[in-house]
Amino acid sequence: MTERRVLVTGASRGIGRAISLGLARAGFDLALNYRTRDAEAESLAKELRALGREAVVLRFDVADRAAAASALEADVRAHGAYWGVVLAAGIHEDAAFPAMSGDSWDRVLRTNLDGFYNVLRPLVMPLVRRHDGGRIVALSSVAALAGNRGQVNYAASKAGLIGATKSLAHELAKRGITVNCVAPGLVDTEMLVGAPVAELAKLVPMQRLGRPDEIASLVVYLFSEGAGYITGQVISVNGGML
Repeated sequence: MTERRVLVTGASRGIGRAISLGLARAGFDLALNYRTRDAEAESLAKELRALGREAVVLRFDVADRAAAASALEADVRAHGAYWGVVLAAGIHEDAAFPAMSGDSWDRVLRTNLDGFYNVLRPLVMPLVRRHDGGRIVALSSVAALAGNRGQVNYAASKAGLIGATKSLAHELAKRGITVNCVAPGLVDTEMLVGAPVAELAKLVPMQRLGRPDEIASLVVYLFSEGAGYITGQVISVNGGML
């Protein structure tokens, strides 16, 4: 496998899938994390191999600390330390705050925020020991910056990622490892299935939803040599919402 291999969490669909394809086309080999969709993950891996890249699939829930550590440590032993990580796995369970259950709060925080720790904790020191820089990108959200009704748990988790990203960026900067957040706005993915898309688009100055490949393009740039001096940043891709 190439010396510059990248892990993408939540890779089997939506933005994670688009990022995986973009990084493969940019010359990276991939480790594809997913939680439940075996067929979609295997299909993506096959597509990446057709592009001439190596691809392995890693099934685990980023909210499960022990499972994440076990899968990631085994992959690093087998193929070497990753040069980059994209944290794209995320869930939402929307409800007005008075009606939000404790389980909904916990599930969203454990996946979206605890997943940052669960995935990166086993990987940071192997990355540091490579001594050739590296890239980490976490997917936040416009909700973290502006808030959103019915998404107190989701906004809190995504805002927590911003703080974690900025702090880790300080710790890893002297190693040449950049750590950044990309904050998408309303993007045309399965997360919006059943939502009033036409009405939502009116909230966006560009009057349309974003596409997953538009988010992926920014992530691919952040993995380029030209982005080596960008770290600790939150970059919004939201059609002008903020």
